[in-house]
Amino acid sequence: MPDAAIIIVNYNAGNKLACAVASVLECRALREVLVVDNASKDDSLKAVLEIARDDARISILRNDQNEGFAAACNRGMKAAGSDYLMILNPDCVVEAGAIETLLQFMEQAPGVGMAGPLLLNPDGTEQAGCRRTVPTPWRSFVRVFNLSFLKDRYPRLFSDFTLNNDPLPVKPVEMEAISGACMLVKREAVEDVGPMDDKYFMHCEDLDWCMRFRQRGFSIMFVPAARVVHYQGTCSKDRKLFVEWHKHKGMIRFYRKFFRHQYPGVLRWLVEAGVWLRFAALAVGHVLKRKPHRISR
Repeated sequence: MPDAAIIIVNYNAGNKLACAVASVLECRALREVLVVDNASKDDSLKAVLEIARDDARISILRNDQNEGFAAACNRGMKAAGSDYLMILNPDCVVEAGAIETLLQFMEQAPGVGMAGPLLLNPDGTEQAGCRRTVPTPWRSFVRVFNLSFLKDRYPRLFSDFTLNNDPLPVKPVEMEAISGACMLVKREAVEDVGPMDDKYFMHCEDLDWCMRFRQRGFSIMFVPAARVVHYQGTCSKDRKLFVEWHKHKGMIRFYRKFFRHQYPGVLRWLVEAGVWLRFAALAVGHVLKRKPHRISR
């Protein structure tokens, strides 16, 4: 079996980071764990440093400032020495055998450049975004305005881009995109496609990468037999508006980069205006939620 390097980008993940690291150490194919820390301000590295004293496979790469998710992933991949690279969020727990299952599948599938596991919420349900189609501007419009109820009548027009409500496949299936919370890639594919686009600070860099993998002829596979629990939002719970800003900014970059020819002129302007109007609505809601209520006398 080939070996794998695990790249974990950390920013204030608390005790979840040590849990993520511990969950991969029993993997027989593990070569190294590279924790790339984006200048965390909490003590999340403390427990990992304790584990690293007894396990030489663990390395910590520290950034002087928060470089963003994509840039930190790229630094980890550049430092890794394995033929297989796993991007893993610090709030994930990898179930026993999951990495080996992904590696074995990819070794037998030469045309596959990327594979992802079944991502589970802590309650055991499948996480949204675990397997998905590409969120084109139209598909995003359908989701924002809850038009997916028309899916049964017009499946090609009104399908949601997240597939977690569809029946779970038994065998590996090809996908347009998987979640950046956990993705295993072949180094040879990365060398062909290139690293993540570090113009994205956070969010949408995984979709961008999936698009580019497929453009270069590599298949992306969802492998449901490999299971990972994702405690989503651990690193962003205290900065929701900051995260939403970068998510919407990333959406604009993604649309401009891949769909500008499909949505020219006024239509593209309307799409982008819709993105920023959605962010404005979220921002207003966030401010009103935090504003203290006056007690009437």
